[in-house]
Amino acid sequence: MRINTPLQDEDLFAYIKRMKGEFNLDLYRQVLGSANDFKEGDLTLGIAAADEPSREHARLLLSQTLLGDIDQHLIYHDELYELVWASTDKELNKELAAWTLGELKQFLLEAEEGEISRILPGLSSDVIGCLVKIMSNEELISASQKIFNPLPGSQIGSKGYLSARVQPNSPTDNPEDIIWQVFDAWSYGVGDLVLGTNPVSSEVESVARIEAALYELLLSFGLEKTMPNCVLSHIDVQSAVEQQQPGSTGIWFQSLAGTVDANRTFDVSIGKMMEHMDKRKGQYGLYAETGQGADFTNGHGQGFDMVLHESRKYGFVRALKQELAQGKAPEQQPWVHVNDVAGFIGPEVFRTREQLVRCCLEDTLMGKLHGLCIGLDICSTLHMEVSLHDLDWCIDQVMPANPAYLMALPTKNDPMLSYLTTAFNDHVRIREKFGYKINDAMWAFFKRIGVIGEDNQPTVHFGDPVWVYYQYCLAKGDLRNREEILADGKRKILAIRERGVPIAESFGEHYWDMEEQLAEQVKVLYEDAKVSLWTEMPASFISTIPAAVPIITRSSDRKDYVYHPESGEKLSTSAMQQLQALKASWGQETPEIQLVISDGLNVRALMDTGHLDEYLETLSARLKAQGYRLSADNIVILHGRVRAGYACGEQLFGANTEEGKAIIHLIGERPGSGHHNFSAYLTVATAAIWAQQGAIDHNRSKVVSGISDTALVPEKAVTETLTILEQLFDKWA
Repeated sequence: MRINTPLQDEDLFAYIKRMKGEFNLDLYRQVLGSANDFKEGDLTLGIAAADEPSREHARLLLSQTLLGDIDQHLIYHDELYELVWASTDKELNKELAAWTLGELKQFLLEAEEGEISRILPGLSSDVIGCLVKIMSNEELISASQKIFNPLPGSQIGSKGYLSARVQPNSPTDNPEDIIWQVFDAWSYGVGDLVLGTNPVSSEVESVARIEAALYELLLSFGLEKTMPNCVLSHIDVQSAVEQQQPGSTGIWFQSLAGTVDANRTFDVSIGKMMEHMDKRKGQYGLYAETGQGADFTNGHGQGFDMVLHESRKYGFVRALKQELAQGKAPEQQPWVHVNDVAGFIGPEVFRTREQLVRCCLEDTLMGKLHGLCIGLDICSTLHMEVSLHDLDWCIDQVMPANPAYLMALPTKNDPMLSYLTTAFNDHVRIREKFGYKINDAMWAFFKRIGVIGEDNQPTVHFGDPVWVYYQYCLAKGDLRNREEILADGKRKILAIRERGVPIAESFGEHYWDMEEQLAEQVKVLYEDAKVSLWTEMPASFISTIPAAVPIITRSSDRKDYVYHPESGEKLSTSAMQQLQALKASWGQETPEIQLVISDGLNVRALMDTGHLDEYLETLSARLKAQGYRLSADNIVILHGRVRAGYACGEQLFGANTEEGKAIIHLIGERPGSGHHNFSAYLTVATAAIWAQQGAIDHNRSKVVSGISDTALVPEKAVTETLTILEQLFDKWA
């Protein structure tokens, strides 16, 4: 979008009137998008600046625009906007209405912390989103250094503190893998915010088992009032677990979006979230996750830019925080914090390390201006142009802004989610370099278990998870002698590593350096991921799939597929013709289930021996044995994304009947874990719903992930697939 040179003192709305003769919503959105630093996501939405002068012109127009005028001209209206606006202090908002954005920026840069804190409740989400557009990285940092919203009864989120979410993910949801990664974190003096694991399975029984294990660990050490546990399943599942095991869930998690429609993708509504907040009566409330680009990549961009979407998400969290705080003194209010997962989606949002830094700085300040305790997942996917070295550079650029927390894993490589983030040793290095501390109560705990000395320096037990295990056994009253417990701990670490889960031990030249052999393993996984990402699905492999029907999406090649995911979500014209021919061949004998196989981001996950071949054979046999009518053909998609499976269902099953039909879509997961995992996306709907284009999306699907011979083995994956499939047929058909 090209923005002309503004006139003297011209504001945004005067410019729009000069260009269009009246207010024009499309131009309004384009100018706001043009004021952003360049990101691929805004370009896809058609609202990125054409060049640097256009960007500077858009920022100048914004800086001369009144806050009140921003609030009066809605970029997008829905019920979520109404909730966000209701959470804004109207008296303060009226007081600030005559300020320009430029004046607000100067106030943040020049005023004292107390003066800034006073006005925060009066800032609307749209004003906050517009403000960060006109600030340089240095200005974003300077303002962030003055705004802190600590969690009640702790130093988490305070000035000079940097906390850690331990992210003990397991590709098989193995509680031992998860607990030992907590021991590992604590051996490095890391982990004071939450023990938060991402589950492979979101079944209530599985989530309950992990919640119980994490809660038991905290109870054993007497830490249940110091930090919570959390399994990052859907909030409905966590609520069900709490009903089943009262008191076992800690803080509740949910991913949130910036519009009503986008939240439907997460199976979330305002009403549902408010109902869940009413259930949170204790110390721990809500852990929300957000991230720029999640809305438009799920088909809900609504014509406005990613920064404003993100700001409205923080407005949503602010409203939920207010709901939880009603009638409570400040020190008694439940914990609420938000994690900005900045680089998790991929190059369709942004690609470079500079863009990752910009995103983190924008989001940190926006979260703080909403009165939130905000942390960051400074992360990248393996298909972004961000290397392991680049990630270190990004961390150093962002840390002066003093976010409340970062993620913490044994290495930068997540063994389940297959992306790059922050490792335990990164936290040690950051604390050394920037002088940050962790929550005082956990620092005292690390001294108590002997990994930190009274001089606040690492002891001989630093980086020794077996020692922490020994302390755990003592806390539980284990009667074995020290040598027996330590030997048992070493055996457990070997078994965990054999399952493909790294455990860090010791350190390199400095306390904050990763041990050399483990660091080399991370590099090997990184290189394997790059090879996997760009491997094409060969015709020779397709020929080995029984009754294969090869089709292709609209991606022109692998590069187009990786960098423009929407091209891999839509079927080519020839593909639709092939599917219509297949449907016609069924006549009146339409099957209940169609299998779809896509290369995804790692076709090697399908090609490895004992992966797809074993899963397909077992699944087909068991589906037929249970009486399901399974299509005789297997659709194989080149350059296929998850939504391409939904498109196949629309073509094959759309009809004016209420008969239930299912797509089981097998697709290579993002590479990086070394497991070469694939997933099975299960979607069930009536034929009448399949007939409605776009009616089926992720909110109707369930996924069985981490399938491989080294993670969730195919036989167990098939059992889980059948269990979930039956549930989906009961629910939707």
